[in-house]
Amino acid sequence: MRRVVCPGSFDPITFGHLDIVARASALFDEVVIAVLVNQTKKTLFTVDERIEMIKNVVTAYPNVKVDSWSGLLVDYCKKNDIPTIVKGLRAVTDFDYELQMSQINYQLQGIETLFMSTAPAHSFLSSSLVKEVASYGGDVTSYLPPSVVELLKARIARNSEMK
Repeated sequence: MRRVVCPGSFDPITFGHLDIVARASALFDEVVIAVLVNQTKKTLFTVDERIEMIKNVVTAYPNVKVDSWSGLLVDYCKKNDIPTIVKGLRAVTDFDYELQMSQINYQLQGIETLFMSTAPAHSFLSSSLVKEVASYGGDVTSYLPPSVVELLKARIARNSEMK
């Protein structure tokens, strides 16, 4: 069985992420979306919330699973018998960083990395940018699935009330 992991923080998952997941699901027997657990990184949504959010928007892809990981991604891959990582690239700046990561991942555990160029419609898109636009009341409906838009708006409203 050909398996691949699609790692990230997915805070929140965007149409750019989903584009890579959809394309990977057509190429591999199983795609595991691995949500990063990083206690030092400030996220808007908890790991469990992100996992649930992702599960709700990938139902059209029966070969996609959602999991989480903490630590080195290559260790997760070895433990779960996943030989390949798939990463979406938006720009040259992504490539510089991701190339270094792919080389060290290969050196550490022999894990291959497949780079997929992001669809042009999503080449500028990042979760951070979407959160910033939404925090100022901007329309993010063309960047996120409808259920994620609602969760994002509710979280921003709740956080604003707490300030």
